[in-house]
Amino acid sequence: MDPNAGKKNMFNKLSKEQCLALLEKETFNRITVSFYRYIILEDLPNLRDHLYENWKKLGVLGRIYLAEEGINAQLSVPENNWKDFVKNVNSYSFFKDIPFKFAVEDDENSFFKLTIKIRNQIVADGLSINDYDVTNVGNHLSAKQWNDAIDNGATVVDMRNHYESEIGRFQGAVCPDVETFKEELPLVKDLLKGKETEPILLYCTGGIRCEKTSAYLKHHGFEDISQLHGGIIDYARQLHENKDLENKFVGKNFVFDERRGERISDDVISNCHQCGKSCDTHVNCKNENCNLLFLQCSSCKEKYENCCSVDCIEISKLPEVERQKLRKGIENKKMYYSHKKVKLNLKETE
Repeated sequence: MDPNAGKKNMFNKLSKEQCLALLEKETFNRITVSFYRYIILEDLPNLRDHLYENWKKLGVLGRIYLAEEGINAQLSVPENNWKDFVKNVNSYSFFKDIPFKFAVEDDENSFFKLTIKIRNQIVADGLSINDYDVTNVGNHLSAKQWNDAIDNGATVVDMRNHYESEIGRFQGAVCPDVETFKEELPLVKDLLKGKETEPILLYCTGGIRCEKTSAYLKHHGFEDISQLHGGIIDYARQLHENKDLENKFVGKNFVFDERRGERISDDVISNCHQCGKSCDTHVNCKNENCNLLFLQCSSCKEKYENCCSVDCIEISKLPEVERQKLRKGIENKKMYYSHKKVKLNLKETE
């Protein structure tokens, strides 16, 4: 018997352009939501196939990671199927009553296809099981408690990457200049050396990275660790529900979907990587051989034709077959603009 029998529809084989065309034809609204849970999961291939089959029927789009340690999901769900989706999630005992975090700014185009992948960890951290105890995590603070702790002088640490904190962060936060969570953990431990008995506040997008970080820091002797419950996403929700709360977050919250950002305050705290003008709009270079994620203002978008450099403009104009030759046999790893690593070729365009 063919082991792959019945699984031919478990993968979306459409191109991005085809998926976006289908999205354009939709006549219903969508809800963008994220959730995670650290919990021991078994038989991941079977679980993955069940989730894909059930959620595809409901028109769900998004990116989901499964691992033996739990689930990390960012999804777009048709509004008319929301109740059925929640019912399906709760039908799994290990996901029952999982807390959902809803998008702050939702243009309903956050995802264009459904992808469910099995990974070693739901957040890559490079840690061994002996480096933390995920059952021993920090205190979870509401927005009000978080604000009070900041006012009382606690050290605030941003557990996101540099390209996330560049466009938005809590006032006075320590923002490590790193590209990966794996790099960040040991660096944060070193940065906090000498503060083992002092109050430490951790925050990230939705809370998942802070779960690991708080457990990691407590394992290494830090005694007073707290984390923002639900991350920046839930902080913004609480601000919306309680107008008396002061917003201590400035700028945008970076999100890992097609929107790339949700505005939390009107402040623009970053600059275009090409001309230096005030800008907090992330884009990917049009040259798919590059795909650099960087900040680009509307003027530079026009001047550089959606590319990060003149070289990429030239490549993007080549026939598809020529572009394929250029990247043949080369793994196109995702890159992020960094003043330390990337220098844009900005000679004048004709």
